[in-house]
Amino acid sequence: MRPPDYTGGGLVNLVAELEGRLAGKAPTPGLYPDLAALVPDAATYLLVLLDGLGDGQLGHPAAAPFAAARRGALDAPFPTTTTVSLATIATGLPPARHGLIAYQLWLPGLDRVANTIKWTTLWGDPLDLDFAAFLPRPNTWERLSAAGVEPIVIQPLGFAGTPLSRVLYRGCRVEPYADAAEAVAAAVQLIRVPRRLVMLYLPQVDFAAHVWGQRSDGYAEAVSLVAGTWDRIVAALAPGAVLVGTADHGHMDIPKDRQVRLTKADHEGRTFYGDPRVTFVKGEGESLAARLPATWVRREEMEGWWGPGKPHPDFAARAPDGALFADPGCALLHRFSDDRLIGQHGGLTEEELRLPLLVAGS
Repeated sequence: MRPPDYTGGGLVNLVAELEGRLAGKAPTPGLYPDLAALVPDAATYLLVLLDGLGDGQLGHPAAAPFAAARRGALDAPFPTTTTVSLATIATGLPPARHGLIAYQLWLPGLDRVANTIKWTTLWGDPLDLDFAAFLPRPNTWERLSAAGVEPIVIQPLGFAGTPLSRVLYRGCRVEPYADAAEAVAAAVQLIRVPRRLVMLYLPQVDFAAHVWGQRSDGYAEAVSLVAGTWDRIVAALAPGAVLVGTADHGHMDIPKDRQVRLTKADHEGRTFYGDPRVTFVKGEGESLAARLPATWVRREEMEGWWGPGKPHPDFAARAPDGALFADPGCALLHRFSDDRLIGQHGGLTEEELRLPLLVAGS
């Protein structure tokens, strides 16, 4: 178990690299020179975010187009989960600085844990938040716009207007798509104009990995769908545009007999949040680790795991007293966790942490 790289080999550095090339500067370091050399200069970049397709998953037969386009690998931020990574892209900052430090996130001002996909309580009640103001200003999109670069995100139609979209895409043009054909058509058209950063978000693999696992037909179909989307965009890529692909995290299948439900007594005097692969704890956790398939890591031992720099004003209050890192192949479920899911992530195994760096064009 190692903390992520935020100095040149991480997702945040890829975002900074693209922003720096288009806008002239970025708030965090770009890629290490050897990685930066793998990404050609371009007038417009299309960043394809393949939710849930970790670098270790490119060996799947349906992922052959991605394996062919792979140029290297990057680290996800910590914890390795969708909203943390999407907030990293949306701000160009590591989690410590942007403040969205967990999927299930403790919000001290509300005295609640928020589900940061739905932006509700863990039992489904709405949250009284100014979603558009949740992440720091200026974000990636606002900085690009100020530099004369148009930021555009292409995302599924069902995400339009949701609290998550309002959190992530303040200042960004949003183009919805209903199916893969519409996603391809939008991407191909939008990247024909110079001085744009276009991001295409493809969530299908993550959904399939969570619900059915990586050995399922549903997972193979999802990988095939996004691989076909990639191939069709590559075939129609405009001159002067470069296609860069990566993920937000990888996945690990967890058998039902290795999903451990925390007891009612475990909840007494403690608040659990985070992900099933890395359970954040407000309260004492060392005694739990003694009888669970997990390792207890105190907050003091996690210095820098959310990234360097001056932390967000609410970072210390949102951060846990420590975290229970589930053993490889295991997951910990608290009272509000969904026990129907097979695929999980959030931890710091190589399967969860490592992201592919895919490149096509110019």
